[in-house]
Amino acid sequence: FSFTVFVSFSLLCTLSAMYRLLSSAKQVYPIVEHVGWRSFSASASLQHEHILVERRVEGKVGLIQLNRPKALNALCDGLMNEVSVALDEMEADKKVGAIVITGSNRAFAAGADIKEMLPITFQKASRGNFLGHWDRVARCTKPTIAAVNGFALGGGCELAMMCDIIYAGEKAIFGQPEIKLGTIPGAGGTQRLTRAIGKSKAMELVLTGDNLAAVDAERAGLVSKVFPVDELLDKALELGGKIAAQSQMATGYAKEAVNSAYELSLTEGCRLEKKLFHASFGTDDRKEGMAAFVEKRKANFTDN
Repeated sequence: FSFTVFVSFSLLCTLSAMYRLLSSAKQVYPIVEHVGWRSFSASASLQHEHILVERRVEGKVGLIQLNRPKALNALCDGLMNEVSVALDEMEADKKVGAIVITGSNRAFAAGADIKEMLPITFQKASRGNFLGHWDRVARCTKPTIAAVNGFALGGGCELAMMCDIIYAGEKAIFGQPEIKLGTIPGAGGTQRLTRAIGKSKAMELVLTGDNLAAVDAERAGLVSKVFPVDELLDKALELGGKIAAQSQMATGYAKEAVNSAYELSLTEGCRLEKKLFHASFGTDDRKEGMAAFVEKRKANFTDN
């Protein structure tokens, strides 16, 4: 009998200690209460040094703000790792339907951190697949929007082009000036810029290192829309909210289909599009969307 009492008392003490631990964790990491313990690691969210992370538009739009003001948001390895962690969290958060990436009014990102790059040798760059992980934004499964104010040069321009849509402030400046440093773009600049604005214009910018103003970037097809500086972020969040209001199943299919146009022939791309179109007929959201249209009401998507 005494042994049973001892075991029960020990179990009670253990459960009490666990409860106190969880309670204190929620005090130390208040974000746990806000988004739910299952959503992502609270400690990881609070350890960001180079970015700020928020949820906007009723939690449906993730916002990642590059935050190295003294370096004009130069893209160091630590910052890009933090962006990857934030994207992992937002992809795991079922409520988030779109993601906005922005910087400051002065600079989206003025380029890669040249001081960090300077001592890197060919052997280290090649064997370590230098910049290999920088394409995390391009691999994001949820729609991404770059809200670009100020400088978006070198790696900053490449980061913006990894996003699905680019909105720019009227004073934004784009460019790939790596040629002036004795090198070339290394995170997709030569490839994405050419696909966005054509070979001749891309070749001119890459070979000269010249810049492209926001209005010219819009005219060339690099940028979707241009806004006054102080309206840019609100407009990007508004777009994110509009996208997030759709079925996440459908936006995922749509993003995959459009991006395939970069990689596939027309025949192969149309074949993939048809398969994704057919796949949508297996979702509850497709049934709801069509039923709502017929019944002349707003669709209530459940992302299933």
